[in-house]
Amino acid sequence: MHCYAIGDIHGHLDLLQAAHARIAADMAIHGPGPVIHVGDLVDRGPDSRGVVEHLRQGIEDGRDWVVLKGNHDRMFSRFLRDPTEPEPGLRSEYSWLHPRLGGAETLVSYGVRHAGDRPVAPVHDEALKKVPEPHQAFLAARPCWHRIGDVVFVHAGIRPGVAMEDQVEDDLVWIRQPFLEDMRDHGFLVVHGHTAIPAPHHHGNRLNIDSSAAYGGPLSAVVIEGREAFLLTETGRVALRPE
Repeated sequence: MHCYAIGDIHGHLDLLQAAHARIAADMAIHGPGPVIHVGDLVDRGPDSRGVVEHLRQGIEDGRDWVVLKGNHDRMFSRFLRDPTEPEPGLRSEYSWLHPRLGGAETLVSYGVRHAGDRPVAPVHDEALKKVPEPHQAFLAARPCWHRIGDVVFVHAGIRPGVAMEDQVEDDLVWIRQPFLEDMRDHGFLVVHGHTAIPAPHHHGNRLNIDSSAAYGGPLSAVVIEGREAFLLTETGRVALRPE
């Protein structure tokens, strides 16, 4: 059995469609398998609305896709629910509309302009009118992790030593340390994004597939068989070997 995973998308619909095309080409050779998206659908890129609709419609059409919640997806949902509600994973001097976070770019894709330059209350009112209810419901309903055999898929990582059933959402969508520095075997391979790097990297106990699409890098798609992983390229599979 094999499955596929796609890294942090950040509003790049064109890159997402290209990643799905590479997966389709691999499926044509090796057979179908589920596709897990590890979150951060929105923010920073030019077409967050298009990304959300593409994934929402694909699942509605019966595609074998799993879409997980990333911290940026949670910030978007939290803003729509209550823009004054603090985000536990975010430094207090920042808000989702801060230029470093990319929330304003997400709202532009829904037709809400100059979100970072206006009072929050009217921006929130306009966003509630312009972000379709099916999109709001889709984002709010995303799970935080998914397991297939010996692989756990999650956005940011896990709290080492804590059973998956006892993990908390703040860690699953925000954690970096101590997860990134922990080299122990977790009992499964953790496939994650969140921490942007130049290319996917296999650490043995975890596989980071956030290849910096948010910052002009590529959007990576990988195929996983057992604990073996391969990067999908235009010319086929490239093995990702543990280091």
